[in-house]
Amino acid sequence: MGDEKVFGMPAEKGRWMFVVLGFIINICLGSVYAYSVFRGPVQKLLNMNATEAGMPFMVFLALFATMVFFGGQVMAKLGPKMLGIIGGVIVGVGWMLASFSSNYIFLTVTYGIIGGGGVGLAYGVPLAVVGRWFPDKRGLALGLTLAGFGGSPFVSANVAAALIKAVGPMSTFFYMGAAFLVILAVCFIPFRFPADGWKPAGWTPPATAAASAIDLNMGEMVKTSTFWGLFLCYTIGCLAGLMAIGISASVAQEVIQIAPATAATLVGVFAIFNGVGRPLFGTLTDKLSPKTAAVLSFAIILVCSLGMLAAGPGAVMLYTLCFVGFWLCLGGWLAIAPTATTIFFGVKNYAKNYGLVYFAYGIGAILGGIIAGQAKDTFGSFTFAFYPTAGLAVVGMVIAWFMLKPVKRA
Repeated sequence: MGDEKVFGMPAEKGRWMFVVLGFIINICLGSVYAYSVFRGPVQKLLNMNATEAGMPFMVFLALFATMVFFGGQVMAKLGPKMLGIIGGVIVGVGWMLASFSSNYIFLTVTYGIIGGGGVGLAYGVPLAVVGRWFPDKRGLALGLTLAGFGGSPFVSANVAAALIKAVGPMSTFFYMGAAFLVILAVCFIPFRFPADGWKPAGWTPPATAAASAIDLNMGEMVKTSTFWGLFLCYTIGCLAGLMAIGISASVAQEVIQIAPATAATLVGVFAIFNGVGRPLFGTLTDKLSPKTAAVLSFAIILVCSLGMLAAGPGAVMLYTLCFVGFWLCLGGWLAIAPTATTIFFGVKNYAKNYGLVYFAYGIGAILGGIIAGQAKDTFGSFTFAFYPTAGLAVVGMVIAWFMLKPVKRA
């Protein structure tokens, strides 16, 4: 079964094109992380308060988390190519329609609901396809594919900032949406699964040394305290990280008083650390334990929150270090949670189990958006948003310490 051709090459070589295309796809899908570059200009243009300005980002992430679960259910029926193209077209249309927004409700529906839903549908396709083509190097291949999503703002934030300066935020939504529609539709065309039973030439699957100590289905999983501990920790980790991502540029300009172009550049730098956080914390979770990785993550979030409470105009280095920490830990939780799901609940039902765990990402997005918006609207500064994240980091450490433990069958 090792003689299959991919992109006109032996599959062992050609399959790497799926990683390259998946990386490009994830750069487009991950452009949501550059929303903080849009936030200030859009808020001013549409005369919105801070809560309203954060609503499109918050809803985008919530729909993204929900539709990842739904996309996983329909992929078997539609196939990866069709699901990916549909998702990509919806993403592009959502961004393009957002350019016609005259108020935050229309922007939330177009960018948030339509754009976020499209990303959720498309997100799982490169992972599912790459995972099947790389049974021998799954961790490496998936890590490289996902790096595009985490590192996306390194590209998209700078492109968006330059376009906003040249043509304004609304035209930027349209131009970027049109580009995403074309790029995503084209990149998804070759996507397909290998034939059943395919494996790389010369590779023999390792014999399973021992059956997993435990394999729970979704119904069994939700009855464990470990699940609820993981779900709460994931929610807190995503809340702090996604809140910081959504206000990165705004905090830079309003609190630290950094120029908009420099703020956009820094968002790109932060994105690199978001990408780095995935393999870093994934390795820590594997080598040490989910509990240890989670406690370390919350310790970083606590230190960064306290740092931002002390930051003021001109504190560029302090701001940079703190936001590097927030972005690093968000990337970290996107590795800790799936790895912990496998460790605690087994591999047999992983796809469905993690689909449920992933809802914590959406809840974190909503709560983080509310906290950031209310801090600004009620107290006049985003600085006040870091009091809740500091407190929640302490709560997260306690939950992780007592609840992130291996499941024992009754």
